[in-house]
Amino acid sequence: MTRIGRTLDGSPLFRTLARADLDRLETTCTWRDYAAGQWVIDHEGDGTEMFVVLRGHLRVVTATGGRETILRDIQDGEYFGELAALDGRPRSAGVLAVTASTLACMPAATLRRAIHDHPDVCDQIIATLVGQIRMLANRANETAGLSARQRMWAEMLRLAGSRRATTGNAILSPPPTHAELAARIGSHREAVTRELNAMERSGLIARRRGAIELLDTTRLRRMVDEAGAR
Repeated sequence: MTRIGRTLDGSPLFRTLARADLDRLETTCTWRDYAAGQWVIDHEGDGTEMFVVLRGHLRVVTATGGRETILRDIQDGEYFGELAALDGRPRSAGVLAVTASTLACMPAATLRRAIHDHPDVCDQIIATLVGQIRMLANRANETAGLSARQRMWAEMLRLAGSRRATTGNAILSPPPTHAELAARIGSHREAVTRELNAMERSGLIARRRGAIELLDTTRLRRMVDEAGAR
C-alpha cells in the first residue's frame, strides 16, 4: 500500500492512468528524500532509474573543463533520468537538489512497460525528448552566435517564462545569483555583474530587494531576435 503523500498522482506524465494502473506503478517505486544541496545523480554516473519529483526544486548541471553549466530546472510533477532508463548508458548530466525534495525512483523496466502499455505516456516521453533536443540546439546556437551580453538577454527571458505579465513585465523572485547566471550562460560572475548593470542603465530591468523585474520583455525578445539574425 502506498504511503500517504507518496503517490504519482501529481505527475502529468501519468495523468491518463486508471487508479489500478497507477497503483501497480507505485508498488515498483522507492521513495527518497534529498536535502538542499545534495546531488541526486552524478554526471556520467551509473544507475538507470527515472525520478519523478513529488515536491522540490532540482537543477540539471553539466561540467566541462572544470566549469559548470546549468541546463534547466525541474519542479514538482516533472521527471528526469529518462535517458539512462531508455538506453542504459551513463548519466548525461548531474542533478542537484536546490531545495529539500522528495522523489519517486522508478525502475527502468517499469518506465519501459508504461511507455508500451499507455500511449499518452509514450507521447509525453517523446515530446520531452524532442524538447530537450531543441533546447540543446538553441543553447549551442546561442553559444556560437551570441555574445555574453546577448546570451544574458536570452537567459533572462527563459527565466521569466510563464511569469511574464500581459504588460510585458516579468518578476524574477527570488532573483538568480550572479554565479548562477554565469553558469547558465557559460560566462563568469564579473561579466554577469557588468551586464546586469548595463541592462539596468538601459531600462531593461529594475532591481529591488529580493527581485529583478524585466521591464519590457517584448523589447528584450526583439533584441535577442535581431542579434541572432546578424
